[in-house]
Amino acid sequence: MSKKKIVIAFAGGGTGGHIYPGIAIADELKKNSSESTETEIHWIGNSKGMDSAIIEKNLLSSGGSISYFHGIPCGKLRRYFSLKNFTDLFKIFAGFIKSFFILKKIKPDFLFSKGGFVSVPPCAAAAILKIPYFTHECDFTPGLATRINSKKASRILISYEETKKYFSGFQKEKCITTGNPVRPAFYNDSSEAGKKFLGIKNDCKKNILLILGGSLGASQINNLVIECLDELKKDYIVVHQTGKKFAQENPDIMSSGDDSYKPYEFIFNEMVSVIQSADVIISRAGANSLWECAVCSKPMILIPLCGAGTRGDQVDNAEYFASKGAAITLTGKDATKENLLNALAEMKNSETRNKFAENCKYICKEKKPSEIIANLILEQIKNDVSCN
Repeated sequence: MSKKKIVIAFAGGGTGGHIYPGIAIADELKKNSSESTETEIHWIGNSKGMDSAIIEKNLLSSGGSISYFHGIPCGKLRRYFSLKNFTDLFKIFAGFIKSFFILKKIKPDFLFSKGGFVSVPPCAAAAILKIPYFTHECDFTPGLATRINSKKASRILISYEETKKYFSGFQKEKCITTGNPVRPAFYNDSSEAGKKFLGIKNDCKKNILLILGGSLGASQINNLVIECLDELKKDYIVVHQTGKKFAQENPDIMSSGDDSYKPYEFIFNEMVSVIQSADVIISRAGANSLWECAVCSKPMILIPLCGAGTRGDQVDNAEYFASKGAAITLTGKDATKENLLNALAEMKNSETRNKFAENCKYICKEKKPSEIIANLILEQIKNDVSCN
């Protein structure tokens, strides 16, 4: 007896933020594979950059289904004037043509868009080929790619109920609040492994302060931490992910680590357990890092990226978490040494930290967004089959 095959395509990439949440959903969908059903996953991403490496490591190498990666040319969508807007139009068109023939060949039952500029050509091609698709927005305010993709999407999946107000008319009716998917590892407590990796003993009296500067580093956060370092070390064990650029420019600081200051250029496989071992986290306010920390119920001090070159999504994300009592936000000129030390002094109180942690749980609810979305996709496929 031959197996029933379900083919599902994913579109997204350019950054890990548009890939890892999709991988979490793909992992849930792969559980649908059984003796009678085979789930085949295809990922359409940027032909250049990190996309293929992340997919190969996290999706293609794991069992449970057949998975493939397809690279397409990508052009970025910008809201501001740039000469690259003209040259990137050709890349976008080339990405659309390649996406069209990829989808026509693999004939997916469904397409899921995780957003970002990489997802626009596959969604446009899917619309022409009459392939149903969902588009997911991880930020509090929808980006340009989501606004474009949402026009033909069967459903618009959003991380926050309040995000519906940014859509109008029939688009608002298509919105479903699902939350933002994070990898399954964040739901399993591995805090002891994190302390072991950091070389911190269980009987240590100091709380752990984790500073996340991203893979390239956030100069604003890094400079602020170094300015406050002597004060921070009095009350916390400071675990500082600096990013590559800062590490290369400040070798003396990177080699100055001790029991109270532990600098790392980047934390790779151990990041989940390190986050879970932390008592307080200082971070930017990217959607995925926010949800990863919130799922682990971690009190946060957020210093969002703002100003020229950003649409303000991190500021919106940070302000939402602050409004729900899940984080303290220091935006722009408010990100000073005095304000940071005051925020950390507030976090020294265990009752205060517990309050922030509970509010994080409230935002994330109990059910996993990856499970919710996977079930919505399978339900949509089932309904489409019954209608045909």
